[in-house]
Amino acid sequence: MTSLITNTSAMNALQQLRDINKNLNTTQDRISSGLKVSSAKDNAAYFQISESMKGDSSAYASISEGMTLTKNSVATARLGAETFKDLAQQFTERVAFAQGAVGGYDQIGKELDELVKQMKTTISQATFNGDDMVNAAGTAKLDGSDDPIAASFSYTGTAPNEEWEFSEAGLLEESRNTVTGITRTGTDGFDITTLQIDHVDLHAMMKGFEAISGAFVAGAKGTDQADTGAEFLTVALKGAESVSKKAISAATTLGLAEKSLDNQQDFLSRLVDNLDSGIGSMIDADMEEEAARLKALQTQQQLATQSLSIANNAPQGVLALFQ
Repeated sequence: MTSLITNTSAMNALQQLRDINKNLNTTQDRISSGLKVSSAKDNAAYFQISESMKGDSSAYASISEGMTLTKNSVATARLGAETFKDLAQQFTERVAFAQGAVGGYDQIGKELDELVKQMKTTISQATFNGDDMVNAAGTAKLDGSDDPIAASFSYTGTAPNEEWEFSEAGLLEESRNTVTGITRTGTDGFDITTLQIDHVDLHAMMKGFEAISGAFVAGAKGTDQADTGAEFLTVALKGAESVSKKAISAATTLGLAEKSLDNQQDFLSRLVDNLDSGIGSMIDADMEEEAARLKALQTQQQLATQSLSIANNAPQGVLALFQ
């Protein structure tokens, strides 16, 4: 039945055209934005999960950037500690050389003094942007308060019980906790993970070598102690070796810390990539699929437009019945 009041065919064609235009707009939005889920109305579950994962990814990236500053400080301190270690070994070698030397203690003493000066220079330069991890300031507190460390190396006793004593109490014992990640504990909560990095006290070690150097000439000649020169040189060598071991330990400690930071940054980089990949799989549009859909919808739009035109012209056929 043909009706002049209600054109059912035109209504159906118009509805189809509206649906096609709606899908066409959606496809064009996906192509222009590159996203198939750009808001909660597209897919509430994926939107919530992806936004949470974006927050985690951003947090991990920021943590990694923050770790870079700490790693630079540790790397600088480690380089200083390794250089200090090499100087400490040279110092010990010169003291060992003096064991078999006949005279020449004045020259050896000058060499030891020069090595101590180089140690001081190395320590003063082993900081990054003012971040002191080797106690270059020679204070007992990281806040820079004026609390100088007393000489931590002293000569005590007389033969045969004399010894150089290295006071562990004089060492700066400080550490820092560096944030290395976050761990979610529930829907809204999370904990942070940290890495403890121990500082080293190269200043106190330098004071030990300085004490040996200061007493070396007189001690080696046997003019400043109750012991003979040979006895002094023996205990001086023991003392130098003791501090050298601590210097090696300091360099090792910082090296391990730097390696741990490297490993954690590498892990965070991979983790961020994995999170971003997961986010993309949920919300990114498949551009090949969307391009094919766009072409199909444009064709459907043309056909639907023609169909609507035909449906609109159908009532005009009724006029022929009255001619």
